[in-house]
Amino acid sequence: MKPTEALASITLNGLSYVSRRLAGAGAFALFHMPLARSRMRTAERALAEQARVGRVEAGGASAVTYQWGDGTRPVLLVHGWQSRGSRLSDFVPGLLDQGYSVVTFDAPGHGDAPGRSTSILQYRDVITALHERYGTFEGLVAHSLGVLGSFFALRHGATAKRVVTISGVCDFSYLVEEFCAQLRLGARPKALLYERVGARLFPGAPADRTPFSVTHTAREVDVPVLVVHDEDDTRIAVAQARRLAGAFGARARLVTTRGLGHRRILGDPDVVRTVQEFIAEGAGLSDGAAKGLASAG
Repeated sequence: MKPTEALASITLNGLSYVSRRLAGAGAFALFHMPLARSRMRTAERALAEQARVGRVEAGGASAVTYQWGDGTRPVLLVHGWQSRGSRLSDFVPGLLDQGYSVVTFDAPGHGDAPGRSTSILQYRDVITALHERYGTFEGLVAHSLGVLGSFFALRHGATAKRVVTISGVCDFSYLVEEFCAQLRLGARPKALLYERVGARLFPGAPADRTPFSVTHTAREVDVPVLVVHDEDDTRIAVAQARRLAGAFGARARLVTTRGLGHRRILGDPDVVRTVQEFIAEGAGLSDGAAKGLASAG
């Protein structure tokens, strides 16, 4: 455990016996605070400089947006925790070649966006605002935490013809459990965090089930879903992918890889090609490309 994590662990565990309010507030604030800000890589910079850069407001905070193309036939790319939009750069050239426009963003507290924290509510607000700007997305490609944020937005008015999840989180409770395990939080601060999560993020959600899960949207989001996950992902267990794909039944296709982990999967040529072909299939993919996609898993 890192020194900062050890200090947070001692503080929150001890505070939970002194002040429920302060312990709950502290755990909730830390849960939404990226401890590192991802910088743009040299390999990403040239493409980023070609983008049209803007901003969108999200729940009192700002996100930085990037657009390639004229805005028609939009495909949205959604990054994960402690990441940034440019991490999905490998998908951009091929999608542009296929005639799509590509849109991505840095969520509040991430990349070049201002702020120190972000929440699933702000992911929802950013994505729904971009949906209002561009209309229905031809495809939505999300990574890690971005998967949860994307489906939360799809539940609240955003629409996409096809959805791709990569290294995705299916259940919000998975994030809470991993956070508590990382900080070695005991039962008391964990319970206080769940109380805050329910009250602040998902008011009205039943107390006897996970606050939000992609499985809750399986009937509402009636579109094809491609689920891509690495068997060796140590950040998000592949069981989350299987749970997500299972919820969508015949509308979902699960593709698993090996040796790519949680992040390198975004730049793998086979993954990039499979995702691009899946999105193109919605617009009438050629027979040859369709056969290539069918054999990718």
